[in-house]
Amino acid sequence: MIDFKEDEKLSVLNHSCAHVMAQAIKHLYPQAKFWVGPVVSEGFYYDVDLGNDVIKDEDIPKIEKEMKKICKDGKRIVRQEISKDEALEMFKDDEYKIDLINNFEDGTNISCYKQGDFVDLCRGPHVETVKACKNFKLTKHSGAYWKGDKNNKVLQRIYGVCFETPEALEEHLNLLEEAKRRDHKKIGKELGLFMMSEYAPGMPIFLPKGMILRNTLEQFWYEEHTKEGY
Repeated sequence: MIDFKEDEKLSVLNHSCAHVMAQAIKHLYPQAKFWVGPVVSEGFYYDVDLGNDVIKDEDIPKIEKEMKKICKDGKRIVRQEISKDEALEMFKDDEYKIDLINNFEDGTNISCYKQGDFVDLCRGPHVETVKACKNFKLTKHSGAYWKGDKNNKVLQRIYGVCFETPEALEEHLNLLEEAKRRDHKKIGKELGLFMMSEYAPGMPIFLPKGMILRNTLEQFWYEEHTKEGY
């Protein structure tokens, strides 16, 4: 499986696609406020505060449709350098960006990137135009505490991937589907090997078939070690 953080070209492309997704979300949810949108090993994500709105599975195609419109429009992605004071004024109504900006020392220039009607703080780099981001797929969404602190508000985190060609995207999505089919959590439940309980969410509870398999593996492990003199 590809590690998007380790591939420089894919990293830049996915970082840019995160901005395209944020722009699309802003079009559909004007009240949206964004925290961070980094590249991660599995692609990219953006954390967003939508106020009282909640992203559901059926909303993802609408966001993707808006992203495709943005990519087709083909705006250039332009880097800008602004002062800390200018940044504070630009994002004065966004407490998440204000929090980020306040981490900079006074007198520091801050970089941001603009594409059409969307601008965000960012170190970059990015691709030249949003057209390069057209081969994408939003893969999942979940909740995430702001700054990873359980005492903070839960933001909505939306994940995606982006590739240079539609063929590469399709190949990757097929690999993801295959990985889901082979997921031990899915297979284990289907074969009746273990169950999960709300009383211990992180601990599988072995069922009779699962105990037979576990005992067989432990016996094999014991016999092999005994053969080697352990």
